[in-house]
Amino acid sequence: MVDTLSELDRVQIKDLSVMGIIGINPDERLEQQEILVNVTLWADTGPAAASDAIEDAVNYRTINKALIAHLEGGAPMLVERLATELVEICFETDGRVQEVEMTVEKPGALRHARSVGITIKRRRQDSDG
Repeated sequence: MVDTLSELDRVQIKDLSVMGIIGINPDERLEQQEILVNVTLWADTGPAAASDAIEDAVNYRTINKALIAHLEGGAPMLVERLATELVEICFETDGRVQEVEMTVEKPGALRHARSVGITIKRRRQDSDG
């Protein structure tokens, strides 16, 4: 295992778009809206590169499916809460992931703005999960 986060590689999931419930307004609690997610996972990809075996790799398909299931089934009020929950899912789904940067956006939530959202970055060692 690599000792420092600066030596880790990045695995990215870009522009994951899922319909779900998010928001504090009454209409947001009733109608699904688009939630846009971008994820960067820091991990040592050296073992997978050496073996060329999926069992040595961060399985981004498995993580993606877990994120989609949560986005479709959850209903948090705030994007801050949702981003934190999604980071925890990344850590729980694959032990190789050492750090996660998570961006969650609500496209069209503000007039005259393409999107509004939040980006958080968490390390496994700092995680409660």
